[in-house]
Amino acid sequence: MDRENQLAVLTHYLHNKDFIGKKRGCNDVIHAFHSFFENKKQVPSEEITENFIKRVADNPVPYNLFSEFLDVPFPAPKSFKFTFIDLFAGMGGFRLAMQANGGKCVFSSEWNKYAQKTYLANFGEVPFGDITKESVKCYIPSNFDVLCAGFPCQPFSIAGISKKKSLGRETGFKDKTQGTLFFDVAEIICRHRPKAFYLENVKNLMSHDKGNTFKVIKGTLEELRYSLHYLVMDGKDYVPQHRERIMIVGFDRDIFQGKENFLFPESDKTVRTIKEILDSDIDEKYTLSDKLWNYLQSYAKKHRAKGNGFGFGMADLNGISRTLSARYYKDGSEILIPQGKGKNPRKLSPRECARLMGYPDNYRLSQVSDVQAYRQCGNSVVVPLITAVSKQLVKTLSESTGHE
Repeated sequence: MDRENQLAVLTHYLHNKDFIGKKRGCNDVIHAFHSFFENKKQVPSEEITENFIKRVADNPVPYNLFSEFLDVPFPAPKSFKFTFIDLFAGMGGFRLAMQANGGKCVFSSEWNKYAQKTYLANFGEVPFGDITKESVKCYIPSNFDVLCAGFPCQPFSIAGISKKKSLGRETGFKDKTQGTLFFDVAEIICRHRPKAFYLENVKNLMSHDKGNTFKVIKGTLEELRYSLHYLVMDGKDYVPQHRERIMIVGFDRDIFQGKENFLFPESDKTVRTIKEILDSDIDEKYTLSDKLWNYLQSYAKKHRAKGNGFGFGMADLNGISRTLSARYYKDGSEILIPQGKGKNPRKLSPRECARLMGYPDNYRLSQVSDVQAYRQCGNSVVVPLITAVSKQLVKTLSESTGHE
């Protein structure tokens, strides 16, 4: 087992003993503890025996071990209404939303090593790595209630020839979506059959490849016997940012018979403005240099002359911003903050970007560089929006299955 998966097993075990406390998992944890102690040299004077390892696993606190896993701002709830898994976890927006609605995460996966650091700092758990690998999928618990995934949308085309074997069917979804990350999500849904799932993606998912991409996704999920509810929603109803994303919520027809009472939340119509998320005392390093500012102005002027809208976006402090992207770290051009006459505009700080995505101020960002924090925020979900949809999902789950 590589180092990455050792820490993932270990931290998942500390948060979710019921899952990894099986024979094979227990052996992995013992091996991980041995490696952790040996590499970190954090072994107490007591000899490392199997009994010692098991005592520490039962309660590591008296040994003053694993504080980075346990002393976190968003720990798993001690009591919970339902369980969920967090795929393509990023910086944990889905996890914050689901925990806020009474959920306990029993598995997380995120391949980016910097996002893993941020996730660990906030939830005390190292996500498993590449979810396309069976060596990672095998750690997903057999039973959980909800699958969450803000899966990346990679372009794909419908295959012309069906494979002979696709999840035991003559024709199925595997041949249609092979090689895409959505396939891995669908396979996990097929294999574990959660009561519900919640997927999030870019608005363009519906129009990609003349609508064929979404047609395959919709057909695949319905073929797996799930009833679908989907809607394009704008983050501006929850944060001061225009950010349209498609929400896809599904419920197992074998359980709900397609009669679930699910409705997407309505906006409270509260007016939100950029100035609400800004810091009054900001480091000068976020102010654009003369060279960069002159370049952005020249670039915008050139494209205006060609009749297109390419250029920087100066934010209206009493309005909302453009969509924050993962490339924001390069120049900040899509969201610039004016600083008055005679001074160049500035970029948002990583903390302000996190606020723009709806993360609370006690969310930890300092474990990674500004560049990585910008990327993570630009790839994230809008937490209050996901929380609002999750609330409706959990309400439906509770009404239909008796969860309390």
